[in-house]
Amino acid sequence: MLIKSESFVVDFCKGNIAEFKFCLPGSVNKLSQQTLQDCAKALAELSTRDDVKGLVFTSDKDHFIVGADIFEFLPTFNRPEQELVSWIKDATDVFDAIEDLPFPTLSAINGLALGGGCEWVLATDYRIATPNAKIGLPEVKLGIMPGFGGTVRLPRVIGADNAMTWISTGQENRAPDAFKVGALDAVVAADKLMDAAIKTLEQAIDGKLDWQAKRQLKLEPLKMNRVEQGMSFAMAEGMVMAKTKGHYPAPVMAVKTIKAAANQTRTEAMAIENANFAKLAKTAEAAAQTGIFLADQYIKGVAKKQAKASQLDIKQAAVLGAGIMGGGIAYQSAYKGTPIVMKDINQAALDLGMGEAAGLLGKKVKRGHMKTEKMVATLGKIKPTLNERDLENSDIIVEAVVENPQVKKAVLADLEKQLPKGTVLTSNTSTIRIDELATALENPEYFCGMHFFNPVPKMPLVEIIRGEKTSDNTVAAVVDYALKLGKSPIVVNDCPGFFVNRVLFPYFAGFSKLVVEGADFSQIDKVMENVFGWPMGPAYLLDVVGIDTANHCTGVMAEGFPTRMARQDKDPVALLANAERFGQKNQKGFYQYAPDRKGRLKKSKDPESLTLLSQICNDAQQFDKQTIIERCMIPLINEVLLCLQEGIVASPQEADMALIYGIGFPPFRGGAFRYLDQIGLSEFVAMADKYADLGEIYQVSEQTRAWAAEGKVFYQVEGQ
Repeated sequence: MLIKSESFVVDFCKGNIAEFKFCLPGSVNKLSQQTLQDCAKALAELSTRDDVKGLVFTSDKDHFIVGADIFEFLPTFNRPEQELVSWIKDATDVFDAIEDLPFPTLSAINGLALGGGCEWVLATDYRIATPNAKIGLPEVKLGIMPGFGGTVRLPRVIGADNAMTWISTGQENRAPDAFKVGALDAVVAADKLMDAAIKTLEQAIDGKLDWQAKRQLKLEPLKMNRVEQGMSFAMAEGMVMAKTKGHYPAPVMAVKTIKAAANQTRTEAMAIENANFAKLAKTAEAAAQTGIFLADQYIKGVAKKQAKASQLDIKQAAVLGAGIMGGGIAYQSAYKGTPIVMKDINQAALDLGMGEAAGLLGKKVKRGHMKTEKMVATLGKIKPTLNERDLENSDIIVEAVVENPQVKKAVLADLEKQLPKGTVLTSNTSTIRIDELATALENPEYFCGMHFFNPVPKMPLVEIIRGEKTSDNTVAAVVDYALKLGKSPIVVNDCPGFFVNRVLFPYFAGFSKLVVEGADFSQIDKVMENVFGWPMGPAYLLDVVGIDTANHCTGVMAEGFPTRMARQDKDPVALLANAERFGQKNQKGFYQYAPDRKGRLKKSKDPESLTLLSQICNDAQQFDKQTIIERCMIPLINEVLLCLQEGIVASPQEADMALIYGIGFPPFRGGAFRYLDQIGLSEFVAMADKYADLGEIYQVSEQTRAWAAEGKVFYQVEGQ
């Protein structure tokens, strides 16, 4: 054995070709600071050996290198900027050392090579991967950019345009796609990977492959003339700004870094990357987005612990109620491997549900992400039926019928009588209290809420609602099933609207008050989208949710919180609902909708809705951007605080991830509690007090005042 450390072993694998095998303790290989230090020493030793003529990097695990150890690196971001520059240069020197070895190098990639793992393979002369491998630079999702040479090497390997797309989107790239753009030199079957790697290095050693030319390309300026550079970078900057609306500095900085380094050598380009990485690491957006990563890891840890306690082995699921929602749930269950029965009383609904599942799978086949045989096999795991007896062998049933408490109670009571005791029943309700529905059951301990968000395949969140009599075993089983569906489950306690909808409807109420006072709803949408950062403003979101649905839920929330969430005398949502303007579902709500060339509904202003709203709204009035943000956001954040104080949600991490995954709270703000930490809780209280006369949704609790007085923060600085 040539070299051995806790992170890797180096030894000859054939002749004078050495294998550098990563074998870190644990389930995946990650680049820690100690690993990089050990690699630096090993690479220095290898560079002086006369008996090594080629080097292949491999992994002993299912994945190559999944990236840097973010938990270890985050505390480093607290250092002063200049210290960060020095630190990151020490790291990039390790990657440069790979590229400066006096013999050809190759990465044999299996599974994931992401972030630092991708930058590692870019530093080698050749890259060969298995068909299931994925490579990419996802750093922008953490509010930073590649810092180990990714902005320098990737543009020189696959071209500036491709590199800017990869880096600014943070996308993972399948091996065949990476091969097409030149990021990989070959894609081979897993059992042929090592043979192909050795053969390639043998050809390079024998002079049949010009490895020095491949390396030299990465040491020199980009092969683009000034005109090409001008067009390419201007287009990339424009596209990134249009997509991020200026809220996310990381992709913008990445493009600017590639541009600034375009005419520089590797040494000069790396210095630019080092400096710009350090600047990004100190931004509030980086703190927020890395905070999301940590919060996501937290909720996953909580969910795994809960699921581990499950005493139920879920081999068969069922969904009661087909259509789009039922079809989406059935698709997700079958796609992730759990067979499911889809029951309805209407054949047309079953056809719609199967059509939804088939359509979703068909898109995967069309995009090359699934073979037709697998699509057929997956559809075979969904059993559409009109017969209640087909539910008898189900371990868990998701009731997804109409959002009406009497209907749901009747359906659940009927199910309980037919099924063996211990069958877990769940309700996919969005607002109706679980305790109310449980009154129809003889064994409510086997019942809880399982609130999916639409569209089911795209939305990661599942709210699991614990009723007063729900057993721990039931919660554990439902969490386990949600994880099997590939979802992020968050357990909350029961109340009207649970967590997500409970905090969303005060936001809608704040919006409605503004509209009644004369604000232009489209102007509110623009401010909440372009300035605050929501993917959709409140009027647009109401149209997407469904005006009729929102109107119904407003009534449920008013019953649950009769003083704080009482229905307004002048209610734009009720007005539009009564006029049968239901939003996108019938192409008219606040806006009117028409299909574009791709068949997607595009919104535009509708004079009819403006005329209708004028019946209850004051004369047009202008509100400044900050006022609009405060009037909409204070009710939402105030309700979030109440939910934590009342124990509806257990932690700031779970609350923030539910908001981000459930309703698209702007990730660059990190969630409601991280946003409160940024602006200061005392500042929030002062802000809310300005509007206290507008009603209870703007009035903070005594607990919130006490927290503000003591200077409470919800997140400690990572690493401290």
